[in-house]
Amino acid sequence: MDKKRVIAYDIGTTGVKTCVFELDKTVNLLGYSSAGYNLYVLPGGGAEQEPDEWWDAMCRTTKAALGHAGIEPEAVDGISFCSQMQGLVLADKDGRPVRRAMSYMDQRAREELKKGLAYGIKIAGANVFKLLKSLKYTGAVAASVKDPVWKYKWVEAHEPEVFKKAYKWLDVKESLVCRMTGEFAMTRDSAFAALLYDIHKERWSTEVCKMLGVNTAHLPEIRECTDKIGALLPDAAAELGLAPGTPVFGGGGDASLIGVGAGAVLPGDTHVYSGTSGWVSTVVEKSIVDAGAMIAAIVGADKGRYNYFAELETAGKCLEWVKDHLALDEIGVYLDKKNVTDEYEGKYTSLYEYMTEIVRNVPAGSGGVIFTPWLHGNRCPFEDPNARGMFFNISLDTGKSELIRAVLEGVCFHLNWFIEAQDKKVKTSDTLRFAGGGALSPVTCQILADVTGKTVETVASPQNAGAVGAAITAAVGLGVIEKISDAKKLVPADAVYKPNPANKAVYDRNYTVFKNLYKDNKKNFSDLNKE
Repeated sequence: MDKKRVIAYDIGTTGVKTCVFELDKTVNLLGYSSAGYNLYVLPGGGAEQEPDEWWDAMCRTTKAALGHAGIEPEAVDGISFCSQMQGLVLADKDGRPVRRAMSYMDQRAREELKKGLAYGIKIAGANVFKLLKSLKYTGAVAASVKDPVWKYKWVEAHEPEVFKKAYKWLDVKESLVCRMTGEFAMTRDSAFAALLYDIHKERWSTEVCKMLGVNTAHLPEIRECTDKIGALLPDAAAELGLAPGTPVFGGGGDASLIGVGAGAVLPGDTHVYSGTSGWVSTVVEKSIVDAGAMIAAIVGADKGRYNYFAELETAGKCLEWVKDHLALDEIGVYLDKKNVTDEYEGKYTSLYEYMTEIVRNVPAGSGGVIFTPWLHGNRCPFEDPNARGMFFNISLDTGKSELIRAVLEGVCFHLNWFIEAQDKKVKTSDTLRFAGGGALSPVTCQILADVTGKTVETVASPQNAGAVGAAITAAVGLGVIEKISDAKKLVPADAVYKPNPANKAVYDRNYTVFKNLYKDNKKNFSDLNKE
């Protein structure tokens, strides 16, 4: 195939990763840069981001990544995206946001959910008649307070003057594609994630929109992930440091493209992701829903295929919390103050690597300590915005190393819960492709293999799997490969982890207790955290 060079923007919850790739027999990373931005956590469960901060981070990292790659802007053949999903960006006719973006983590719309769906005779928390109608058309149901339709309804109810200025409803990457090209469009996977997409007629569902009170005039044109949406406008090109007219492709959401970038693209392939959030996803060929477990087959980047998808709101975010509040002694009390970054310079590339390596010698099971990773509520296999994290069964023998390992194990326990729930409807693969920042740690990879009892494979630069997936959508759009499933040969396994049978008994015991902790504390969570 002909070599092409593309820029892929991975727009995450806490920052952008900008990658320059050369597409050859494999996807080769030529240049890279990253920059962070804010997540504004507000009273009442609000979580917002400033779209201008996304754009500013993209402008800085584009120039840096091109410099790192050693190529000129004119050498870039295409631009694509991978991004967080289920955000709400309401834009005016010029494509500019009328308010800050509401993150997928925002959970303020409890009253809107209650009025719109969670009343009367209910199944899985949703009005039975509306649930059945929604499933009929969309193959899913907006039963979570975090689903974007309720964010839309929240703005309508609480900010009516702002709502009047809205011309189109966009998701995160769609707002950036619009800024680049002037085109209002939403890729098919993002349209499905809005839970208003008719999977049979492949268009917006007027029936579900009417049922939930959504103005269909607010909804943009639906396009394929591999489509060229438009060409880079001169003003945007000048700000980014790219050439005007560069093709801009639709790209996809992180839930759609991380599996592609991890090489899990064929029916039956299962991948696990651990970044800020986490999930388990299995490629299937039809719409499947488990409303009780809050798992649904979402439309994938490859037309005609779905990802049976179960999500955890806070995965790697839990390790970040531990870094800030346990590994680093922020209250300034030390017996012997040491700078670990100096002491381990040259041996570890980051404090995260040091943290995960330091617990390598802690026995499996963390001395009986169990951590629940529900720091921002939970969606699956139970929906409860009041659920929270806890360390359970601490003793006098418990130290920080045990607590840190318990966090890694707790995240893996929850991911295994997803696999267990998915296996009731589909067969997850015996080998898991593991992607995201969590897959950089051999210790975490081994824990995942031991907890699940499955072989775990990682790919090169697993933290960039979403950007690789975005590059593959551009590769199809540029004619480098024919279809997304051809990406299988472009992303071979880089490392393999086999489960250690010696750890199975203790992990099975702790996993059983882990699942009981929610059931046993559901009322306690509600008493402490209910608005």
